[in-house]
Amino acid sequence: MKSSRPALEPATMSEQDGVRYLHLGTPWVQGAMRVRKPQAIELEYVQRMMAWMLWRPQDELAQGHAVQLGLGAAAITRFTHKVMRMRTTAVELNPSVISACRMWFQLPADDARLSVLEADADAWVRDDAHLQTADVLSVDLYDHDAAAPVLDSDAFYAACRGVLVHGGLMTVNLFGRDASFAASAARIAAAFGSDQVWSLRPTREGNTVVVAGRGVAVPDRDTLVARADNIEARFGLPARKWLRMVRPLSL
Repeated sequence: MKSSRPALEPATMSEQDGVRYLHLGTPWVQGAMRVRKPQAIELEYVQRMMAWMLWRPQDELAQGHAVQLGLGAAAITRFTHKVMRMRTTAVELNPSVISACRMWFQLPADDARLSVLEADADAWVRDDAHLQTADVLSVDLYDHDAAAPVLDSDAFYAACRGVLVHGGLMTVNLFGRDASFAASAARIAAAFGSDQVWSLRPTREGNTVVVAGRGVAVPDRDTLVARADNIEARFGLPARKWLRMVRPLSL
């Protein structure tokens, strides 16, 4: 029987000015790594995918289980595993992306805290074995055309909420200047509740990161500022900038 799974583009690599880029058969950038700083997060929108850190208490910031749907160039996976030292799971459908990340983007072999799975993200979040197992979920699912999220349904976002523990957080990369953004954001709000969804301003390239929580309590401004200062001091991410650009989702 012929498989219904679509053909997957092979991963390719380019390099310019000390930065290595991942592609899927087109010029579209699927991820990046600065060769001399492999543990740093190079792309601005990927840095913003870490904005969930603002919603986590300082003493719990690097605890728990971080899951990534879509490996990209493994920037978030390397960061949660190597820098934050969290238990980390990455789910990636394309085996050539996993191979490329291990060859060119310093993705380590699986160990007691790291599991990189060649699997379908939709099937993974719908598996009852994964209910309420993730503290943090990062969703960045684009194909070689990079036109719209590959998974973007009401059922998918409901399943994403299902894998989060109470107080867990999801970040999603959406193209904020694309007509599909409002529809995608509305689906996320329907799954999580409009009072549990926030967005950051679009990057220059048009990526908007949406943050959604499962029963997250939003602290006062002074606490958020203290958390941002702590994130910058411990992990070198521009959390004070995130704090200035985050807003409740407006549809």
